[in-house]
Parts: sequence; structure tokens; C-alpha cells
Amino acid sequence: MRRRLLMLLPPLALLLAVIGAWELYVDLGGVDPVLLPAPHSVASSAWSEAGLLWPNTLVTVKEVVLGLALAIASGFALAIAIHLWLPVRRSVYPLAVGSQSLPFAVLAPVLAFWLGFGILPKLVVIGLICFFPVTVTTVDGLAAVDRDQIKLLRTLDASRWQAFRFAELPAALPSVISGARIALVVAWIAAFIAETTSPTVGQYAGLGRQITTDISTVNASGAAAGTAVLFCCSIVFFHLLSLAERRVAGWAQPQQGENR
Repeated sequence: MRRRLLMLLPPLALLLAVIGAWELYVDLGGVDPVLLPAPHSVASSAWSEAGLLWPNTLVTVKEVVLGLALAIASGFALAIAIHLWLPVRRSVYPLAVGSQSLPFAVLAPVLAFWLGFGILPKLVVIGLICFFPVTVTTVDGLAAVDRDQIKLLRTLDASRWQAFRFAELPAALPSVISGARIALVVAWIAAFIAETTSPTVGQYAGLGRQITTDISTVNASGAAAGTAVLFCCSIVFFHLLSLAERRVAGWAQPQQGENR
């Protein structure tokens, strides 16, 4: 516990230094608060607009969690198909790469027409943006298995499925989690894109919509407060995923520590 607290000191010290420099720059530099609000103004807006920030934060967190689950499941399944079947690799993999260049501002209204104005089209957008890191890292992890293990299993008359289950899949697990980490970071950006491009009915449409509304109404402090909430949520969920990694693939971490 003490070690973890000590590890928090450097980033906290750096964050406080940045906030302090930011405050001094705005106060002493004569910067227009409309362009760059001071930290104390951002904190004041966060407090006064908590009635909007909190429900919109819950909406965005829900979208990120469900969208990330969809991305991990689809990316993992696609990676297995690409690894096991050559026709899938040749036909689907290039299309998966091309999907990352889709103009979601054009795609989102089409999804809303098909799926309605609820959360589902946003989840599809988040899943489309975030599945690719999981797919790529999982494919690489499955391909990086020790070939001697595969040969040993084959000498023991193991089937292709058994070789995949007992050798390739466990070896790829750290790569799957690494892909999930990347997807989690991207998921917050994806949620912002989904919320700002998807037609939405209701007052609470997520932090992305609230931030863009604050920008359009020249409420820089409110927009900065929403951005700060996104920043904090991203850090918290990243560390929660790290804790999950210790439980699921903790056997891989001592080896990483020894290499360092």
C-alpha cells in the first residue's frame, strides 16, 4: 500500500506543477478567460454545473464500458478467426484495416436511422473505432507462441483445437490485455465522437455533447470542466484495467519486471 502511494507522488506533483503554472500564466499573462480559463474558474464551473456533469458523466461511462466490451469481444473473435483460417485473414483483415478510416460523421446518422436514437448506434461507433487494437495485438500474440510448444503438443497427438487452447491462447493473453488497454484509451475519444455525431434524444447525451454545447455557447470554463472529468475517468479506468490484468495474467508480470 505504501509503495503504491509513493508511486502516485510523481504524477501528482507534476499535475500540481502544471496546474500552478497554468494559473500563473492566466493571471499574470493577461490571457482572455474566454480562450483559456484559469484552473480556479474551471473548478468553480465543475461545482456549479455538477447537476449536468454528473448525469452526463454516467452516460459516457456507460457508453465506454459497453462499447469497450463490444470492441473486445468482436476484436478477440475476429483475431481468432484470422489466426485459424487463412481465407478470413486474406479477405477480412484488409477490410478491418479500412474500417478505421470510415467517416463516422457520415456513418452515425445512418446508424441512427437503422438502430434508433438511443445508446445502440453510439455503441456501434465505439466498437468500430476500438476493436482494431484488440484484433491486431491478439493476432500478433497468437502468432508469437513458442513453436516448440506446438511441436510438443503435436507429438502428444493433440488436436488443432487443443494446441490453440493450451498453448496459443494462454501465450496471447497478455497481448489481448495490451490491446484492451489501447482500446480503453481510444474508447473515451470514440465516445466523444459518437456523442457529437449521433443524433440523440434527451437532456443527458453524454460529456461529449455537453462539451460541444459549452463551446458553442462560449462557456470555456464549462467545456474545460467536462474535459477534466474525461481526463480523470480515463486514468481511473486505465488503472482498473491494470488491476484486472494482475488477476487474469499476473503470471506474466514477474517476467516483465525481471527484464527491466
